[in-house]
Amino acid sequence: MREFVTTQTDGRVLTVTINRPDVMNALHHAAHEELAATFDAFAADPDLWVAIVTGAGDRAFCAGNDLKATAATPLKDRKPFPPSGFGGITHRSDLTKPVIAVVNGIAFGGGFEIALASDIIVASDRAVFALPEPLVGLAAVAGGIHRLARMIPMKQAMGMLLTGRRVDAVEGRELGFVNEVVPHDQLMASARDWADRILKCSPLAVRATKQCAYAGLEHGGVHAALAAEYPALKAMRASEDFIEGPRAFAGKRQPIWVGR
Repeated sequence: MREFVTTQTDGRVLTVTINRPDVMNALHHAAHEELAATFDAFAADPDLWVAIVTGAGDRAFCAGNDLKATAATPLKDRKPFPPSGFGGITHRSDLTKPVIAVVNGIAFGGGFEIALASDIIVASDRAVFALPEPLVGLAAVAGGIHRLARMIPMKQAMGMLLTGRRVDAVEGRELGFVNEVVPHDQLMASARDWADRILKCSPLAVRATKQCAYAGLEHGGVHAALAAEYPALKAMRASEDFIEGPRAFAGKRQPIWVGR
């Protein structure tokens, strides 16, 4: 039984909700462990193809690390994040299934890092983003520094990173790290629309595409990335869906994806 995370399954889509609204969905050790277990289960479940992650309530997606809980814990008793990182996702390089972050309010520190570690960010018009770690003597080392500097122009990234400056959803879209900004009451409907559009594609083709896009960045130039090997791409080419797609196109019908 999870106390700090709720989940809901709708067809092929898993919705994960951080459930600590009394502290703006900030995360402590137990919440990290529950999120890590949740994403482990999502990765392993062949029937789930897309995840949506959001925060409970209308105020916050996730306010980051629960600093009050950290301060109240003696240094010798503090436990590290799970190996999969902040929120069980920021260091999870092997998750090829797509994740949509639905940012319904504040996304600060580790909360913003969870969103950046997702593949698509859909933001409420109330959403606000920041990496304020330097203001409390810390640094955004759960991927925020590195991901933001790769997603938006460096000067703009440094302006946020060195000051902890807050950015609203519209500016986030203009900078390039937010995919869509919608009215708050349309947020989950928009996220589901994104998920449904992904589900129209072959799940193995989606996973191969995600792995090639991210892992390809590690190989430097385009030619090196093209020459690299990607397990998800190999799995796609050996799948039933690899045959079904062209067959459905030739037959002028919708493909029936089985994910294998």
